[in-house]
Amino acid sequence: MSDTSKRGFASMDEDKQREIASKGGKAAHEKGTAHEFTSEEARKAGRKGGETTSKDREFMAEIGRQGGKHSHRSDRNENNDQDDNDEEEKGTQGGSREQHAKAGRQSHKNK
Repeated sequence: MSDTSKRGFASMDEDKQREIASKGGKAAHEKGTAHEFTSEEARKAGRKGGETTSKDREFMAEIGRQGGKHSHRSDRNENNDQDDNDEEEKGTQGGSREQHAKAGRQSHKNK
């Protein structure tokens, strides 16, 4: 069997892949065969993806934790050696658990 590790699109570096894909997209638009989503199609696709993702509660909890860590990272002193576990234990950066629960309930009303 021959070695194919240095062949093909998948083995190229990301910049080269992006360059080639960009040329293909531009050619398809010039030819008129590129699919362009309407606002309604894009909305429908986004809603479907969101519904599928939100069914996985553990995944949603994890991305919420990650978002919380990132949003509060600038609040930390750069010289502080506090590790990420300290933040997870608190779970209430910027307010009490009750305030977070209330904000969560209110955000669902906006949908």
